[in-house]
Amino acid sequence: MPEVADIFKRFGAEYRKTQKLPIRMLKVMRAIESCRTAALGGHVDACKACGHIHISYNSCRNRHCPKCQGLSKEKWIKERNKDLLPVPYYHVVFTIPSELNDIVLRNQRELYNILFRAVSETLMKLGKEPKYLGAEIGFISILHTWGQNLMDHPHIHCIVPSGGLSVQTGKWTTGSEKFFMPVKVLSRMFRGKLLYYLKRAYKNEKLKFPGTISHLGKREVFQQLIDKLYNKEWVVYSKPPFGGPKQVIEYLGRYTHKVAISNDRIIKVSDAGVTFKWRDYKDKNKYKKMTLNGSEFIRRFLLHVLPEGFMKIRHYGLLSNKNRNTKLKECKEQLEVQSDDMQVEEKSWHDILLEITGINLSFCPKCKIGQMQPRKTLWPMHYRPQAP
Repeated sequence: MPEVADIFKRFGAEYRKTQKLPIRMLKVMRAIESCRTAALGGHVDACKACGHIHISYNSCRNRHCPKCQGLSKEKWIKERNKDLLPVPYYHVVFTIPSELNDIVLRNQRELYNILFRAVSETLMKLGKEPKYLGAEIGFISILHTWGQNLMDHPHIHCIVPSGGLSVQTGKWTTGSEKFFMPVKVLSRMFRGKLLYYLKRAYKNEKLKFPGTISHLGKREVFQQLIDKLYNKEWVVYSKPPFGGPKQVIEYLGRYTHKVAISNDRIIKVSDAGVTFKWRDYKDKNKYKKMTLNGSEFIRRFLLHVLPEGFMKIRHYGLLSNKNRNTKLKECKEQLEVQSDDMQVEEKSWHDILLEITGINLSFCPKCKIGQMQPRKTLWPMHYRPQAP
């Protein structure tokens, strides 16, 4: 099956020659190309029974690598088990208008932070409104920057427990199991907050307008864009709530460690380009095929490389780090959550790898009886320890 790594290996060298890429993008390309190859080193195991030799190469562990997200996702989910509450959860998605995409691409760190801030303040403020819940809520926000066709489409997924601590009494207040908040109210407050912070960033000269968007550097042109966006309805939608902790964990796994495209969506790689499947949400969610030349595929993939050190998963309110041992603990006590209520079956990394890849590290892949034992370390190609 073709992979993103194959695309980079086939077309990457030429792309790097013709494009001036930031260091962070070059690092991502090199990491994905090297993932699970001799370049990163590994280890040799031998079967105790039949002597079969098996070589395993190291993963790059880059967060943009399609092959490295399985174990990272399972580890993250395992750490989140203890934060779950025995209540329904909502999935709310906030999307910005396409008119902002070019500004976001050239100001990623600033605009992604503004996006997170506008979303979090919208949910926290409306959650405290007596006519909706009148409580402090908590939620997890996850940034995605892509659409199914790999073009830029910044949006934030929020997973929100149904309920919170009452602003007046401090007691747990249960939300509706069928209804979160009016999406139109969410949309308009989100619009107002994001545009406020966008205007402030412009006033404080924190935004750059190079190349094809240089005209937005003119105050009157920028204001025309702001006016246009104020008069447009923004897209926010809330999916029906889902059930208990197990369903929440499984659902979270679909979003937390996604990358722009998974390897299983890639159908074919040839000199003619890259063919992959995508879902057209504007055409009744139909699955279709798209073919891009190698250069265009790489360009679109690299649109979604995040700034260095940028946190794409954030926790707010009751689920924030500062409240985890205080307010979240209070929620659990009021909901009479026993320490073992939220536990999910503990699994070793061998078990997780077996689920994800079908590879059982304990037994010989040849004879299926003997156990594999470490025989030799393979050092990365750029590193060799000196002999004593």
